[in-house]
Amino acid sequence: MTFTPLWSLPFAGLLLSIAVGPLIAPHFWRRHFGKITAFWALAFLLPCAAVFGIGAAGHALAHALLTEYLPFILLLTALYTTAGGIYIGGNLHGSPPLNCGLLLAGALLASVMGTTGASMLLIRPLIRANDHRKRVTHIVVFFIFIVSNIGGALTPLGDPPLFLGFLLGVPFFWTLQHLALPTTLLIAALLAIFYVVDRHYYRQEGMTRPAPDASTASAFGFDGALNFGLIAVVLALVLVSGMWRSDAGLRVAGIMLGLPGLVRDAGLVAVALLSLLLTPRAVREKNQFGWAPMREVAQLFAGIFLTIIPVAAMLQTGAAGPFGGVIQAATGTDGAPIPALYFWITGVLSSFLDNAPTYLVFFDAVGGNASHLITAFPATLAAISAGAVFMGANTYIGNAPNLMVKAIAQERGIAMPSFLGYMVWSGAILIPLFAALTGIFFWG
Repeated sequence: MTFTPLWSLPFAGLLLSIAVGPLIAPHFWRRHFGKITAFWALAFLLPCAAVFGIGAAGHALAHALLTEYLPFILLLTALYTTAGGIYIGGNLHGSPPLNCGLLLAGALLASVMGTTGASMLLIRPLIRANDHRKRVTHIVVFFIFIVSNIGGALTPLGDPPLFLGFLLGVPFFWTLQHLALPTTLLIAALLAIFYVVDRHYYRQEGMTRPAPDASTASAFGFDGALNFGLIAVVLALVLVSGMWRSDAGLRVAGIMLGLPGLVRDAGLVAVALLSLLLTPRAVREKNQFGWAPMREVAQLFAGIFLTIIPVAAMLQTGAAGPFGGVIQAATGTDGAPIPALYFWITGVLSSFLDNAPTYLVFFDAVGGNASHLITAFPATLAAISAGAVFMGANTYIGNAPNLMVKAIAQERGIAMPSFLGYMVWSGAILIPLFAALTGIFFWG
């Protein structure tokens, strides 16, 4: 199937609906966002069937659901379930120093257990620690910036595009060596900005740290700690499935599903069920665990994964396709890639598209050979990696945990910014920092 830019309209329509719907008709959107998502999915699938045939459209649908969406949603569900079974106890008072500490802890954990795992583990205790505060929105926004995105830039376990690079031959610790300094500077700058903002609101509300009350004090600790072991199993399943090579598999609806992926997905289902069975119900009740955020993410991303099919296909045609001019613009007169432009092009597209295939497109655009890239164009590979991970924070759909954190916060009664409102935050705070990083690390 050969697509033209006109086929991007359903994807653009879905993005516009996500951006504008909650803003102009919040109650209608809350009740019917699943139907709206289905409408835009059909707006792609039906014309696709009419133009290319039912068989071709059915194959595209099956491929997107079985090889991309299902593994994606099973991984999110396993991490959401296991992290939601861990209750962090203790008298946590949401002062600016404590909030900074939690954000820093999340940033460190994100490269170990992934941005989704770290986000699902810490967002609930962070919200609970600040339930006495009047202004909490900024705390969740910075949490998305730092924990749900930027913190995952140091290892292949942190974010899917880096894991994809690892599978293509980029050494496991390469990103740590090449992105440690920009990631550290970026997180330090964000924590400094956050501390100033949070302290302003904290003092404005007249908050002070209360004296310890022996009658209500509780020791710091974890309930449902067995879920830490289950999270480790999830990470092991993902890592092994990526490194395991096998020709065995199962053909479903004309799609070949490899044995490593099938084992991984079956293991993720088993982990989620074990977490639900073995975690005491009281632990999830204390965590106010519910399925509404997971349902919202599952429905919205189902539409995104379907309507993104023609966009991804056009990207994969590289310099010969509709986006060829973009790739050519990022190439110097000497034929060498320009790291600064690759950082921004990869980043901007990753803000609205799945960052893993976006990473792959530009990885291939500069040669696609990991051993060559890490020696001949290390700055360009670092720029592509940083753009894919860092700029997922620009929008709610830039990375899966962004929407999950937003949904959990809203479920707890926190007024989160709209899609466009969130982009005002990211535009005002992140874009200047990204511009500074460009000048320091990727320009020249």
